[in-house]
Amino acid sequence: MADFTLIIGNRNYSSWSLRAWLVARFSGLAFDSQRVLLDTPHFKEEIKSLSPNGMVPALRKGDWVISDSLAIAEYLNECAPEAKLWPDERSVRAQARSLSCEMHSGFADLRNEMPMNIRATGRVVELSAGAQRDVERMIAVWAACLADDRTQRDGPWLFGRFSICDAMFVPVVFRFRTYSVTLPSACQAYADHCIQDPFIREWIEAALDETEILDTEEVGV
Repeated sequence: MADFTLIIGNRNYSSWSLRAWLVARFSGLAFDSQRVLLDTPHFKEEIKSLSPNGMVPALRKGDWVISDSLAIAEYLNECAPEAKLWPDERSVRAQARSLSCEMHSGFADLRNEMPMNIRATGRVVELSAGAQRDVERMIAVWAACLADDRTQRDGPWLFGRFSICDAMFVPVVFRFRTYSVTLPSACQAYADHCIQDPFIREWIEAALDETEILDTEEVGV
């Protein structure tokens, strides 16, 4: 039986839905995933009964709802402490939280000029100075994490093993792939690892096969 229901938008476009879904998937908890199509005449009507703020993602458990992907991630971390969704060491955990919040509230120019579109490749856009700064900052963040000897012995993710911080940045991996952003070798290796991860492949395949209907599926153990 599912522990909760996660309301998501289109897998191809909804980066915030992807973030919450990835944390849920890595948590090991069983959950139902219910998709509501964005930018349709029926979206507002469908979403208002599922998410009080009228946005996705939203996590529903019984009669209550958690909105916002980072709040959802923190809740799931508390529900599944054995999944270790934040780094163990306090200083490293603080850094991971700081970067997650930076991604959550920043990079507006990158978001606006390079929207997530998993099915698209080879797109070329002329970035504004602000978007270019965002790209450079993103690369600097990844490079610093991947060069940190405190964590990299534990695995290939930003802080060794998968963390909520990775979930925050995976949609940017898709953006960089869609818009053919050239990355340093370590950052490209990280992006390649993300794309090949089984859970992320699961989301990609669903995005490629996405249909224009409301659907429900059960995921988990």
